[in-house]
Amino acid sequence: MRQEDQLPIQTLLPMQARPRRCALAALALFAACAGAGSVRAQPENGPEKGAEKPAESGALARLVGSAPFKAARQALADDHERFVAEIITLTEIPAPPFKEEARARAFAAMLKASGLADVTMDSLGNVVARRPGRDPSLPPLIVAAHLDTVFPEGTDVGVRREGTRLLAPGIGDDTRGLAQLLALVRAMDRARISTRRDLVFVGNVGEEGAGDLRGMRHLFASHPAARNAAGFITIDGSGAARITTTGVGSRRFRLTFAGPGGHSFEKFGIVNPVAALARTVSGLYAVPVPAEPRTTFSASIIGGGTSVNAIPAKAFVEIDIRSAAPAEIARIDRALHDIAQAAVDEENAARSTAMGRITVSFETIGDRPAGTTLPSSALARHAHDMAVLMGLQPAFIAQSTDANVPMSLGIPAIAIGTGGRGGGEHTLGEWIDVSKDEAVQGMAVVLGTILASAD
Repeated sequence: MRQEDQLPIQTLLPMQARPRRCALAALALFAACAGAGSVRAQPENGPEKGAEKPAESGALARLVGSAPFKAARQALADDHERFVAEIITLTEIPAPPFKEEARARAFAAMLKASGLADVTMDSLGNVVARRPGRDPSLPPLIVAAHLDTVFPEGTDVGVRREGTRLLAPGIGDDTRGLAQLLALVRAMDRARISTRRDLVFVGNVGEEGAGDLRGMRHLFASHPAARNAAGFITIDGSGAARITTTGVGSRRFRLTFAGPGGHSFEKFGIVNPVAALARTVSGLYAVPVPAEPRTTFSASIIGGGTSVNAIPAKAFVEIDIRSAAPAEIARIDRALHDIAQAAVDEENAARSTAMGRITVSFETIGDRPAGTTLPSSALARHAHDMAVLMGLQPAFIAQSTDANVPMSLGIPAIAIGTGGRGGGEHTLGEWIDVSKDEAVQGMAVVLGTILASAD
């Protein structure tokens, strides 16, 4: 579709009601959420009893009541079967960590088939597509979903359908998000909607686990549109009422304890790396953490040794530290280093070092930045009030998503779910429900948030 054939959203969202000046009666609920730490989950369907609704004269209410928005929402409903088919198609293309290329190429082709001409793949494998706005001088709005899943190569990703429920590993996290990007592009085109800002749609690699947000790091480090973005939305997970405004950061280490090793009987009495490892884990779990900001740690994977009758020459433990506060992550990091070194010193003092001493080395295997988008920001307000207008009960939450990266750079960013129900993420029993009404309801929240934030 030609850009000049599109209807400007500016006619629906007047200049005096642009995002940074949008004032809605739901601000009282914002304050309540922010004051409570913004991490409590609430039921999705049906407004909370006594909850305020945005004023009918509000800009978002006018947007939702406009003919183009209604046309776009109807387009989402009419397109539902194609949306479901694309979820299935993409889910059945394996995308294990660091091996997302096949899915990326399929997604790029689907973006072109959905009407976007400017579609590229960057050097890391991110798919980047641009939907031109009316004013190319304005910073763009970025809307993303991640290509990768947590499941290793060889996992059966065939989709099983039980009524409106689809079951397969990775189908909700985040394949449904990718399909939603495609559906939103088509709905905006069918309703002839244009935005002032360019919309940059991204299918990114490396969100999960060891991927360590590598796709999003690369995008914001190398892509001019990302570096200058006005805002960022990642569509990730189920529901559309849980709005991530706090990016939980994490730091992950592999600690390797090394020593001389030897026969368990003949060399009994020499230093043992496992003893130092055990002291380290025990010491870590004595470190106090605050309830707010929520801060956690976990000794997650342990290994080493070659035989039950040999004192190991090496033993390792992988440790995950998380917090919404970078200072807390740094504090636990320092404590872990001190505890590990003390454990090594204690083991070297407790047993014979005639054959060699115990040492410890740290390898960083993950480092996700923390960040925050204020619930009072225009982007967060748009998502919150759109959820209320669509009959949902929103809540601001804290979690780790691709939005961590732009948040850490000072760019307004949120994560929002795809709509509808789902569960079993990161398990072989993962599922989503694709009932049309719930799906369209959730997609309408995301659509309105995009349109309000891009104009």
